Amino acid sequence: MLDANLKEQLKSYLANVREPIELVATLDDGAKSRELQELLQEIDALSDKISLREDGEADVRRPSFAINRVGTDIGVRFAGIPMGHEFTSLVLALLQVGGHPSKASEEVIEQIQSLDGEFEFETYFSLSCQNCPDVVQALNLMSVLNPKIRHTAIDGALFQDEVEQREVMAVPSVYLNGESWGQGRMTLEEIVARLDTRSDEKEAEKINQKDAFEVLVIGGGPAGSSAAIYAARKGIATGIAAERFGGQVADTMGIENLISVPYTEGPKLVSAMEQHVKEYDVDIMNMQRAEKLIPAARKGGLHEVRLANGGSLKARSIVLSTGARWRQMGVPGEEEYRNKGVAYCPHCDGPLFKGKRVAVIGGGNSGVEAAIDLAGIVGHVTLIEFAAEMRADDVLQKKLRSLKNVEVITSGQTTEVTGEGGKVNGINYTDRNTGESHHISLEGVFVQIGLVPNTEWLKGDIELSQHGEIIVNDRAETSIPGVFAAGDATTVPYKQIVISMGEGSKAALSAFDFLIRNSAPDDEDAAA
Repeated sequence: MLDANLKEQLKSYLANVREPIELVATLDDGAKSRELQELLQEIDALSDKISLREDGEADVRRPSFAINRVGTDIGVRFAGIPMGHEFTSLVLALLQVGGHPSKASEEVIEQIQSLDGEFEFETYFSLSCQNCPDVVQALNLMSVLNPKIRHTAIDGALFQDEVEQREVMAVPSVYLNGESWGQGRMTLEEIVARLDTRSDEKEAEKINQKDAFEVLVIGGGPAGSSAAIYAARKGIATGIAAERFGGQVADTMGIENLISVPYTEGPKLVSAMEQHVKEYDVDIMNMQRAEKLIPAARKGGLHEVRLANGGSLKARSIVLSTGARWRQMGVPGEEEYRNKGVAYCPHCDGPLFKGKRVAVIGGGNSGVEAAIDLAGIVGHVTLIEFAAEMRADDVLQKKLRSLKNVEVITSGQTTEVTGEGGKVNGINYTDRNTGESHHISLEGVFVQIGLVPNTEWLKGDIELSQHGEIIVNDRAETSIPGVFAAGDATTVPYKQIVISMGEGSKAALSAFDFLIRNSAPDDEDAAA
């Protein structure tokens, strides 16, 4: 299962195991069980603190295995073979069950340990999902820190009957005590906040006690990260408040156009950005959703940003970098069947539709790339493009048309997502050339029609374009003095990671120039 290099790397990691751990395998006679047995035997041979045994528990998924700390009730369980994106989750589980300390903050660790109640979590993942490891690793860590929390990570592609019974059509999909609890990427802090009923109140109290910043960045994607770094390098008080650090990049699979980096993946880039920001004196406030911008009463005074949890932040200058999100079709059935056949991430959710019929909506690069990826997994792909021709690069179109299980429909306007029994069973579309309506029977719809800026909360307070983008000039200035903007939320063309990074640094430099040309707030402003 593991090549020589990977074995050597894993052996070096396992040297950090402090407490003896036991791998307990539950297997059957299938090929996947033999693969899992081989993997566990290889891991067992890499450390004298690891032992392996088989257990034929009747009520446990097969193949699966537990990682238990010997002599305690601390442990986690994987149902399936955690390779691909989940191999890191396996390594971390081995280390943490083995007593190696987590990198989570002391505050979050104490919050987890103080949670009261019985929590039995199950997470369905796919090996190609780049968002799943965050959830799996968070819940694994929580089960190590608090004996009242248990977690099983389940490979949905390997347990198809179970997935269909529970109607799991998106990953990661989390169940708590047998009931559906959450879907999509969630950080450790987000999960803990949902379980801790007073977390919002406590966080708002802390935020309200903070001094005013000289530069406050709203949003933690490429633009926000670069803005925070450039501001902090000037030696001024800098804060960054983000609903989700990394933003849309965290949902991106392959990145091949970031100059000097031939290839990376979204979660890796997000981790690197966050680590870079932490190299400087930046107050990072994650899981903070902005709800209202209150401009300063006078030039050089304090702007205010009110947050969803009731907290409020003040600053002499602000950089808005709230990014964008997947655009929805806005047709009947789309919201009703979201995560029940309607999906937006082919890499994450594609394996759940193995052998089935799906549609991809959108003929740009993202849509065609999604159709190509899905064609290797599903039974058939129908791509529907609104325009008369696809807009994707020629090389992608050529690859798409070479695939035998793909059909392309142009001049097609999707009008409805249909379903039955709580699941998608097809879509309706209109031929824009003839006006005729058609129905396609299928089980999944992947929407790939671009992005919409996260600026609804700014309406009426700042000048926006007809598309909802923040209008900026060549210095990243907005219609409000002292408020700047950068990234996908602005009118700057070409929504690219590298462009957002450059625009973020420009916005921070413009904010610094504004600060040195305008007086600091007087005592009355500071007390406001």
